[in-house]
Order: sequence, then C-alpha cells, then structure tokens
Amino acid sequence: MKNLKQTDPKIYELIRLEEKRLKEVLEMIPSENYPSPAVLEALGSILNVKYSEGYPKKRYYQGNKIIDEVEILAEERAKKLFGVPYVNVQALSGSPANTAVYFALLEPLKGKIMGLSAASGGHLTHGLKLNISGKFFNSINYELGKDGSLDYEEIERIAVAEKPDIIVCGFTAYPRLVDFKRFGQIADKSGAYLMADISHITGLIVGEVHPNPVAYAHIITTTTHKTLRGPRGALIMVTEKGLSKNPDLPKLIDSAIIPGLQGGPHDNQTAAIAVALKEAAEPNFKKYAKQIVLNSKALAKFLIKNGFQLVSGGTDNHLILIDLRNKGVNGAIAAYALEAANIVVNKNLVLNDNMPPFYPSGIRLGTPAITTRGMKEKEMVKIATWINMVIEEVKDYKLPEKKEEFMRKTRLEIDKNKKLVKIAAEVKSLCSKFPFYPE
Repeated sequence: MKNLKQTDPKIYELIRLEEKRLKEVLEMIPSENYPSPAVLEALGSILNVKYSEGYPKKRYYQGNKIIDEVEILAEERAKKLFGVPYVNVQALSGSPANTAVYFALLEPLKGKIMGLSAASGGHLTHGLKLNISGKFFNSINYELGKDGSLDYEEIERIAVAEKPDIIVCGFTAYPRLVDFKRFGQIADKSGAYLMADISHITGLIVGEVHPNPVAYAHIITTTTHKTLRGPRGALIMVTEKGLSKNPDLPKLIDSAIIPGLQGGPHDNQTAAIAVALKEAAEPNFKKYAKQIVLNSKALAKFLIKNGFQLVSGGTDNHLILIDLRNKGVNGAIAAYALEAANIVVNKNLVLNDNMPPFYPSGIRLGTPAITTRGMKEKEMVKIATWINMVIEEVKDYKLPEKKEEFMRKTRLEIDKNKKLVKIAAEVKSLCSKFPFYPE
C-alpha cells in the first residue's frame, strides 16, 4: 500500500491499526470472516472503474466486453456450486437482495411476507415493521417454540391461516439445523413462495454439513461473506422448483435489481465473488466447513460446563446464542467486557427477552473466523474458560438506571479492570500462533 501511504497517511494508518486489531483479537461475531488475499486483490482491482448497468450482452454503457466475461463467470460458478439454473450476482449485499425478491413478487402495501420475528432470531429484512420489508409490505411473524427451536406445526398453522405470498426461512441468530423439506411442504400447502435466506449458513451448506434448500425452496438468497469467506456481496438464486412455479422469476428478479433498486453493479465485487466461489468448490473447503461445526459444538459443550445457558440448549451450526440472565450480566456489558479482553462477540436478544435491543439479555458468538485462522477443539476449551472468567469478573456490573450512563461510567470501569487486561494479553498470545494471513 505504498501509494496509499504516500497519498493519505491518515487512512493508511487507520487501515494498519485495524489490521493490527484483527490480528490480536478472537473475531467471534458469527457473520464475520477473513476473505483470502486473492479475494481482496480482486476487490481492490481496476474493475472498480467501470459502469455496467444492465446484464451481460445487454448493457447501457459501452466498454463492457471483459466485464461481461467476469459476471458470466461468477454466475456460472454459482450455478454449478449450488446446483441452480439461475443466479443474479449484482445485489450489493444481503438486505438489497432480499428487498429485490419482495419487489419482484409483491405488490407494495398488499403483498404479505411471513418470517421469523427479529426477537426470535430473524433478520430485519424478514418483515420487521421498522424495515422496508415491514413498511412497504404486510408482514406476519412466527416465533421459536418454548425449547428455542423452530415449531414447524405452529409455522404451518400460521401459514395456512394467513396465506402469505412469501415464507422466509432463514435466520440471523438460530443455532440449529433448518428442516428445509418441512418448510417446502408448508409453503406448498399454503400456496406461498419459499425463500430460503441462507446468508449465515451458505458455507456450511456448500461444505455439506448443513441440509441444502435447493430441492425445496423456490428462491434462495445469500450474502457472500460470512461462512462463504468472500467479499461483502450477495446472490439471488432461483431453483428448478421455482421455475416450475413461475418461469418468469429470473426476469422479474433481474428487473427488480435494475431498474428497480440499483444502477450499475460493483464489478470489482462481482470478480471477488467469483474468486470466493472458486475457492468454495475446492476440497479443502469441506474440511473447513466441518471444522467450523466441530469447533462450535466443542465451544458450546465447554460453555455449558461453565454454567452458561444456551438458547435451544446447544448448537448444530456455526453460532451460539447465550442467555446471560442466569449469570446476572446484561448482554451489552458482557459484549463490551469481552472486547476489552480481546474476544469480539455481539450483544443479542434472546428468547422471551424483556430488554430493549440495545441492552439485550444475551450475546451471540460463532466460530467461522477463528476456524479460518486454524483453531480447533483444543483452543475452544481455552476460549470457553476465558469467556467464563470475563463474565464472572463483571457479574457485579449493573446497568445504571439511566442507561446512557453505561456509555460512559461502566465502560471506563471495565477498561481499567486488571484481570481483563491480563486475559487480553493471553488472547493476544494465542492469536499470534494462528495468523490469518501467514504470508
């Protein structure tokens, strides 16, 4: 980055500081990962220059001959990897991808979306009233069962009664396997499209450690970072089942992207997605996906041994959701204290949470990024021990009556905690043994 260093030393220094931070922490937010150097090179390439509104061979601008080849390659790799007949690679990220599907199939203010509530682990774009999906369309929710797992009988009852246009099965904080076959049966019975948002579990599906929705869903959306280890971007796919239900789905989705929601795609991003798809098709990726789950299960096991309550009682995938109410620690305090100890997770609502989203009762963590670094079950024991030590250290820290005080007073106290500083040094030492870019 010699040119950047010379032109803008301030930005150069901030990038270096972020690189240093990432090297020294356990990055355990389950939606974050380290893309390969090859992905980053494509993302930072000269392909950033071009405008390419439209689709391959049908552009509004001249000079897209090579860009067409890039986009076609990305599409073909995605089709082969997922086994689908149609892919759109232009959505800028997961939320625009989901929104494009709604715009393609639903009439504003009349169309009906049915998705898991945000409080139960659904994404904002699955019908939250504050999101475009809940403001521009009618939305109804289904919830998790009392055991923290999907209640398919109740989901079917709601779907048959409400007759939504689209049922969304896909989650941002759900630690169990998804029965896509059952969801497909529910969608067929209610007459709805089934949209599987697999953003979190795409890499696990490709790695064959999670059930695959292709035979049961009509439409599949996914981000390309997270467990797929690509750049920030998205894919919208239509399955053979989707084409059987509506042969016009590809045309409708293409039109929803442009001119519906976007202008020109980010061609550097498209190229980086193509690189990530090539990497995901290699045999080593299956080993990686398998290790993600092994690490997640091992971490969950040792957290339970330390008295933590996990939503649904454990995990089958890459993420763990911890309900901290039995520990007497608020999720916001826990997340900040763990960060002070160089363990990066995110605060998160848990089942039947009576706290606001900014001060929830739980935390969410996962193993994709630390698995990319090469960590295995042995390291999960250490990590679970550190997490327990941090939570025990801050169990007497309570949210002030005026919660904004937490942003000032409580954080200052946590920053000065000597035990957390000691744990941070131990974490840094472990991380030095597992560089994410060894070269």
